[in-house]
Amino acid sequence: MPAATPGTPSLLRAMNDRAALELLLTHGPLSRTRIGHLTGLSKPTASQLLARLEAVGLVVATGTDGGRPGPSAQLYEINPRAAHVGGLDVTPERVLAAVADLTGTVVATHEVPYTEGADAVAQVTEALGGAARGAGLHPTDLRRVVIGTPGAFDPQTGRLRYASHLPGWHSPTLLEELAAALPMAVEYENDVNLAAVAEQRLGAARGHEDFVLLWNEEGLGAALVLGGRLHRGWTGGAGEVGFLPVPGRPLVRQVTRANSGGYQELAGVEGLPRLAAELGVEPADAPGATGAAGAPGAAGAPGAAHGPEVAAAVALLARAAAAPQGAHLKFLQAYATALATGLASVVAVLDPEIVVLSGAAISAGGEPLRALLEAELAELAPSRPRLVPGEVRERPVLHGALESALAATRDEVFDTSG
Repeated sequence: MPAATPGTPSLLRAMNDRAALELLLTHGPLSRTRIGHLTGLSKPTASQLLARLEAVGLVVATGTDGGRPGPSAQLYEINPRAAHVGGLDVTPERVLAAVADLTGTVVATHEVPYTEGADAVAQVTEALGGAARGAGLHPTDLRRVVIGTPGAFDPQTGRLRYASHLPGWHSPTLLEELAAALPMAVEYENDVNLAAVAEQRLGAARGHEDFVLLWNEEGLGAALVLGGRLHRGWTGGAGEVGFLPVPGRPLVRQVTRANSGGYQELAGVEGLPRLAAELGVEPADAPGATGAAGAPGAAGAPGAAHGPEVAAAVALLARAAAAPQGAHLKFLQAYATALATGLASVVAVLDPEIVVLSGAAISAGGEPLRALLEAELAELAPSRPRLVPGEVRERPVLHGALESALAATRDEVFDTSG
């Protein structure tokens, strides 16, 4: 069928189809009458629209709106099996994959722990294959996959930069090897950028066009969203704030070789146990990488499924935030000052509306750390953005990868003009 042109009936039908599909995503099951009311379409036009979308497999009938006065009306919803996508969160400790259906529901996950000498392509295909099997699918059934890693793949060279701590991901031919091994469209994104996507679509940054997400886990980083869009920079390295030179630490030279910088050394997780000890805070028991639901090491708990440095920092911060007096308060104040020292430079340049605080080694400090950081930033930066805690606490990078894959896939499958 030829592509629709402006003003033609086929274009108007496609626009109405897209509007109805977006409403079903937002509201869940709707009746023909309700869709007509929300779109402004007549009942006959809404009926034709739903019949058309049902015929191409994008919507399905699902029950009735019983319980109301008068006859029951047939309800319609997005067909969740019309498309599936994958997302991967890659860290030095593991590769975590998930599969989501077209509605965004996560239907399966699979984790592959890192082993010495492991091949990146093999890890990715194993993790993604396991998630696909868990969803009752084959990898070829996935329409798109987004892979989140520390650092960024340089768009000019195709090589991973700013993440020398990620083993097995630095081959100059890695992207070609992954493209050959994966049968679907594949995109790559920085992990902190994906956490920002998750907050923008699902969490604390909804409705905000200009914001910064500050992240602290294995590395200290930021995501920059300007005019509603991620700003990645020329080499993909925008937001690698850990490399910032800051007062309070000697200049770090040849930072990419050191894989560190002044801000990382001042406020990164590796220095928090030493800072706590200097201020008289007793060592805390770190949560394990796994645990029963609701336990400190359970999935979604701050520090869960991270390396020992992150887990130790999270344990210290959580205990200090639970009783923010004495040495605990001094520890939180010193950490807030360290975070604000680098964040002030970012705020001075970008002037964001809000700063979203994310990553296990910030979230664990809770409201006491947030309040101290906001007060300290007000002393150091010319503008005073609101500091808000991230709301996507469980696997934000993975959720961001799935949301990114879903946005592109919906643009494709919801286009009924062709």
